Amino acid sequence: MPLLFRRASLASLGLAFGLSALCLSPVMAQEAAPAAPAAAPVDPNAVVATINGQPLTEADLVLAEGELSQQFAQLPPEQRRAAALSAAIEIRVMAAKAVTDGLDKDPDFQRRMAFLQQRALHGEMVEKGVVNKVTDAEIRARYDQEIANTPPVNEVHARHILVKTKEEAEAIIKQLDGGADFQKLANEHTSDPSGKSNGGDLGWFGPGQMVPEFDKAAFALDVGKYTKEPVQSQFGWHVIKLEDKRAKQPPAFDDVKDQAKQAVIRDKYFALVKSLRAGAKVEIPDAKLKQAVDTMEAGK
Repeated sequence: MPLLFRRASLASLGLAFGLSALCLSPVMAQEAAPAAPAAAPVDPNAVVATINGQPLTEADLVLAEGELSQQFAQLPPEQRRAAALSAAIEIRVMAAKAVTDGLDKDPDFQRRMAFLQQRALHGEMVEKGVVNKVTDAEIRARYDQEIANTPPVNEVHARHILVKTKEEAEAIIKQLDGGADFQKLANEHTSDPSGKSNGGDLGWFGPGQMVPEFDKAAFALDVGKYTKEPVQSQFGWHVIKLEDKRAKQPPAFDDVKDQAKQAVIRDKYFALVKSLRAGAKVEIPDAKLKQAVDTMEAGK
């Protein structure tokens, strides 16, 4: 799905070879310089260069930088503009040569150009007909909907003592039954390096964050209680104490706003596609291929 939201790249195999010299230059081994302060607005119609009498404008250069951004990603910011202009000039002269040689009349090229135009129009439709029409109210409503549809979940605060054998764990439980301090025993006996100085404290965690055996035992305990039988996991034998339990708070809106927005975009996109597909006459003569397409469409 993410590929559908990307605009068609202007990069070609020839261009990639043309830019290879930049990628092999010593400057590529250096750390990228900090981003420069934002420049003052420029006239998009300002001419940056002329190629065989044809102007190349600031708008053309911005487009080249955007479309070829992956090729320029490792260049220092101050070199990207020059690299984009060099690439744009390269594209212009190679394209002119292709037209002179009649390559633009080749049927395969024309089919590819038609597809690229359709793909670019698809991108424009997604951006201007879907993304740009998403409102803050819709994003907030989607967040509220997700929170409302998410069952409440508890999270627990637990400690544990990890040892190698069941017998060691049983001996620790016997000491706890006799009134020994859990934190002191954890500092003395646990083989978990992170728990040797904090009494085996694991902090707060939710369901599924620990290995299944540990998870099941911890969530079954009452607050203040410890496991009366050793709990075995892939790491060894555990004695677990539950310090506290609480309802897990949902993530704040600002923390997940981007995810909520993407969910709204996705729903709007598929709704638009569905309506357009319903109004389009699509015929697929190959029955097997049609079935495969129908199955794929049904899963969206």
